Amino acid sequence: MDNIVRVRDFQHDVIEKSFSVPVLVDFWAEWCAPCKMLGPVLERLAGEAGGRWTLATVDTEEHPRVSEDWGIRSIPNVKLFVGGKAVNEFTGALPEYAVRQWIERAVPSPSAEAVERARTMLARGEDTAAAALLEGIVASEPGNAGARVFLARAVLFSDTQRAVNLVRGIEEPLLLDDLDTISTVARLRDLLDRTVKLPASPVREAYLAAAGKFLSGDYDAALAAFIGVIREERLYDDDGARKACLAIFRVLGEEHDITRRHRRDFGSALYV
Repeated sequence: MDNIVRVRDFQHDVIEKSFSVPVLVDFWAEWCAPCKMLGPVLERLAGEAGGRWTLATVDTEEHPRVSEDWGIRSIPNVKLFVGGKAVNEFTGALPEYAVRQWIERAVPSPSAEAVERARTMLARGEDTAAAALLEGIVASEPGNAGARVFLARAVLFSDTQRAVNLVRGIEEPLLLDDLDTISTVARLRDLLDRTVKLPASPVREAYLAAAGKFLSGDYDAALAAFIGVIREERLYDDDGARKACLAIFRVLGEEHDITRRHRRDFGSALYV
């Protein structure tokens, strides 16, 4: 790949390069088993980065002086270079979701401000405007988990399957609430499309009706109906009514009048 280089000249391949694009340096060795676990993860993420950053690999056996100069005591060690300086690092073979999270925090993103602006739009219910802003970011930065999740939120009700596809493979703990909301809506859509069958129960029809109200945007009636299901059969559809209520609260926000109107009833229904 063009954005992955095996370092031969550290000054040229890393220091000078980092003035034009952030460079992630993987210090590794052939004998290091954890290095062999982490290496493919970094290469995969570099392939998804769309040029946002590049990956440089340093074999510590071939370049002991470089390793010594940069204080490498154990491997794998990953350092991020920006503007000729090491600005962040981690040591050890982290799981992929943790590496993704670290990169999102550490690597400067030209779109970070725009993604945050889109999040604000979503909170105000401006889904169409948020989607328009995020489409270009996702196209240029397919590895930007935040942009993908927020775009999924923006198209969740108009194109649920696309929303599911956008977040596939994302396991960011910081985005867990948004991922749960997307998963819940997708589940309810499947129920209404009859691609998933529900077990027989006195609350079955009320549950389906509540799902229909939710997906049509009648959040007030949906919450009342889901809370009624919780009171009658709390664990129906794997606690689905509770999950649906939480998803609605997230869509609306905690300060919305409808959220405030139903929060107390929701809480009391859980503990009857």
